[in-house]
Amino acid sequence: MTDRDGATERERVGRAAGAVLGSAVGDALGAPYEFGPAGALTARFPAGGVELVAGGGWERGEATDDTQMAVLVAESLLEQGELDLSDIFDRFRRWAAADPKDIGIQTEAVLTSGDPWDLAAGVHFNSTLRAAGNGSLMRAATSAVAFARAGREATMDAARRIAALTHGDRAAWEGTAIFHELVRLALDGADPLVELPGVLAAVHPDHRERYAAVLAPDWHPDRATEPNGAVWPCLGSAVWALRTTDGFERALAAAVDLGGDTDTVAAVTGGLAGARYGVAAIPPRWTEPLHVPLPGSDGRVLRASDLLLLARRLAG
Repeated sequence: MTDRDGATERERVGRAAGAVLGSAVGDALGAPYEFGPAGALTARFPAGGVELVAGGGWERGEATDDTQMAVLVAESLLEQGELDLSDIFDRFRRWAAADPKDIGIQTEAVLTSGDPWDLAAGVHFNSTLRAAGNGSLMRAATSAVAFARAGREATMDAARRIAALTHGDRAAWEGTAIFHELVRLALDGADPLVELPGVLAAVHPDHRERYAAVLAPDWHPDRATEPNGAVWPCLGSAVWALRTTDGFERALAAAVDLGGDTDTVAAVTGGLAGARYGVAAIPPRWTEPLHVPLPGSDGRVLRASDLLLLARRLAG
């Protein structure tokens, strides 16, 4: 391997680490502001220098269910050596039974239903016709890194299959697939925003137009027709934050300042921004207090160093 190839591979691993750690940092940054008003972060830090804080029932630097579920996906992929959907579902179910501090209403209903792994989400969707939340998108940073080398078709297919474990609405599958592909492009060194037309061409035709609208260059989160707890405006807001800022910190601050489902919008933004800018762009003052409790795993708590190791193993 030449020095140039070696440098390219180091950059790729750095971007993969950025995606995983960036998503977790965004989650912890946004958690104290969840369901609060727009502009709360700027109001707290008007001079910049944004810090991780405690609030909303969360400790300073504590990651939520977004990152906890992403870790469960990562550990399944690494330990099983393949995409084992029943194993991921079993890990989710044990986690849900351990009374996590936060869990999405829909996700909890699916995981505690007692239905088999390959039927539970579909049964829930058929009974409610509501399953387009951002709960599969929020946990996708680790799987996006794991499947990035497999190419567009494979990574988008894996995203859909993992999303379908808890979300029966194909809208959630397609949003998660788009995120996977944007991360793949960033890890390869491409500008994912430039490549959006090609990504949208790979989206299911029934959902392509709606995603094209929220991912368009002139779209603003103010134009959303649903709260950002839904998958479309959540992904659209993350892409908007990436497009309208010029660095990792600014992208995450813009995401949190939108208000609403701040932890998840910032987690998705952090995954994209981390993949684009690399792990070196994540400020140490945000990674130092970061910790990820894992309910159902005998009190295990992951730190930034553990997430970096996971990312490097997932990047292969």
